[in-house]
Amino acid sequence: MNDLEAMAGALQASGQYRVQRRLQPRLRINDSRGAPTHLGLFVDVETTGLDQTKHEIIELGMIPFSYLSDGLICDIGPPFEQFQEPTSPIPPEITRLTGITDAMVAGQRIDVNAVRTLVDRSSLVIAHNASFDRPFLERLSDAFELKPWACSMSQVEWIDEGHEGVKLAYLAVGAGFFYDRHRAVHDCRAAIELLAAPLPLSGVPAMQKMLEKARRPSWRIWAENSPFHLKDVLKARGYRWNGDDNPNPRAWYIDVDDGSQAEEIAFLRKEIYQRDVELLVREITAFNRFSDRT
Repeated sequence: MNDLEAMAGALQASGQYRVQRRLQPRLRINDSRGAPTHLGLFVDVETTGLDQTKHEIIELGMIPFSYLSDGLICDIGPPFEQFQEPTSPIPPEITRLTGITDAMVAGQRIDVNAVRTLVDRSSLVIAHNASFDRPFLERLSDAFELKPWACSMSQVEWIDEGHEGVKLAYLAVGAGFFYDRHRAVHDCRAAIELLAAPLPLSGVPAMQKMLEKARRPSWRIWAENSPFHLKDVLKARGYRWNGDDNPNPRAWYIDVDDGSQAEEIAFLRKEIYQRDVELLVREITAFNRFSDRT
């Protein structure tokens, strides 16, 4: 191993090569030195498809870890990894992507009591693309509804920090490591390593940046009954359409940072409705962000 590291170091020092190292599991990243820590829980699901209302979880991975209030990641706990057999065969494209076959999940069920125990102990649940994972997991166990969530993909300014993309695979390459992708626990472990590492430009741990954003409220503003002919104006400004079968209005909506809601309401009244209309505005916090209940 020492010879391999020496060879890798020589290649990298030449300036002609970039070396990618296989990610090795770690039990400790930083010493808390006796400071009080919080327990984070990184989660990832593999599913039969992208639609949370009809597709199913086939694998759940979770890794608990401790962290300081400023985002410094300390100890990594034992991983939780279980399969679940769906009600219909796994689509071939999912097997090609994940390597998970019908034979691997046959007769398997996720232990929801063990899941609840881990979730209940945690101060924060994190996923890389929490908008995808949270709705699936809230259908698995209501324990996930009661916890604050954060997203390592959308709540870290990876592009501004010099990375070329926000997918785990891109970020791992930028950080100099590779791993076995599209398996739940492997993705969790890779994301924790990325959160623990200092960002290329600011030099602070990515976890710190994510926590700062997760702790701030945002506001969802609904443009109900907006004129149809102005839909492209709303779309260009960043509004999204909610046409799903959920308790929320079938309308255009936008999420804005805390302090920006008055400006957005003024825009809607002047440019869209052209009158002083009352609008539906909801506060979003880490407790309901990324949930389809919002």
